[in-house]
Amino acid sequence: MNKRPGHILPLIVLSQFAGTSLWFVGNAILPDIQRSLNIRTNSPGNITSVVQLGFIAGTLIFAIFSIADRLTSATVFFVSCLIAALSNLSIIWFAKNMAGLHALRFVTGFFLAGIYPVGMKIASDWYEKNLGKALGLLVGALVLGTAFPHLLRSNFYTLPWKQVLVCTSAFAFAGGLLILLFVGDGPYRKPATRFQFSVIFQIFRSADFRAAAFGYFGHMWELYTLWAFIPYVFSFYNSTNHRAMNAPLWSFIIIAAGGVGCIAGGYISQKVGSTRVAFFALLTSGLCCLCSFAFFHLPVVIFLPAIILWGVTVAADSPQFSTLVAKTAIPEYKGTALTIVTCIGFAITILSIQFITYLGNWLKIDSIFILLAPGPLIGLWFLFRLVKERK
Repeated sequence: MNKRPGHILPLIVLSQFAGTSLWFVGNAILPDIQRSLNIRTNSPGNITSVVQLGFIAGTLIFAIFSIADRLTSATVFFVSCLIAALSNLSIIWFAKNMAGLHALRFVTGFFLAGIYPVGMKIASDWYEKNLGKALGLLVGALVLGTAFPHLLRSNFYTLPWKQVLVCTSAFAFAGGLLILLFVGDGPYRKPATRFQFSVIFQIFRSADFRAAAFGYFGHMWELYTLWAFIPYVFSFYNSTNHRAMNAPLWSFIIIAAGGVGCIAGGYISQKVGSTRVAFFALLTSGLCCLCSFAFFHLPVVIFLPAIILWGVTVAADSPQFSTLVAKTAIPEYKGTALTIVTCIGFAITILSIQFITYLGNWLKIDSIFILLAPGPLIGLWFLFRLVKERK
């Protein structure tokens, strides 16, 4: 019953990394596209929000029709990787203006809904025990995939923007193919037999599920906004402190540090449980939000460890929240539960990103991140119920 091939988890992790490398490509190449299209300004918050809107639309459709539970998850993952990769690649030929770029990024975001939550569903169908560890590795791969385009744009590679699109698109397609050919659906999969719209409301009747979901929502208020503005954090620090740090490279390092946090949290969850890992990671990142106004004025030897700590903890709780959602959901609709919670979480990221983008017109960047703190604080308040229950 517990037997599974040793290649399953590494291939799921690699495929998730490949598929999610499409997520922040727009942010990484935005300055080059602006020059190519002769467009003066466009906020990174806007290009991120377009992807998030597409992702929300996709997860909503996937959840309403229980696609991840009614169809084979491996096929859904592959088709989503294929279409997302094609829309990403199409920027080279069809993005003649910002409207065209936004439309293609929206399509990419829509089909990321068949990669991120469906990848977690595939992992949960293969791993009934040790799910926290498995999802720690899986979401760690997502975080590394998110950071990957920044590495391609750093001085280590300096790839032209069109080559960045080709590389990430080919990588995503290969990831989908690996899932389809070598992973498939796991032995713990419980397929839904029919479509039920009411299942979305049934899922939220569980108090434990609501605690896990709302903890995740608080976490999402902070996560993607920090990621979206990380390049500008380093640009601001450079200009304020007369430094010349490589902003793309350090953006990669800070976001990728979250992948390390996810993996470490997955292993720690085997000892202390997913609830406590999520709680203390969220607490630490919340404290970083509250102290962020001071970070920009610290000497570099203190600034960098502080930002790295924030990068580690801001993502470390994500796989543990997904573990708690999967474990407290109705088993037959686990995929739908993961998808609808992810959908709502990413809707919250748009509100957060646009809120911070708007404030950026009035406040300096060293003042605005403190307004991310209410998310973690609210998440902790909901999560405290599960901490008390589980000792």
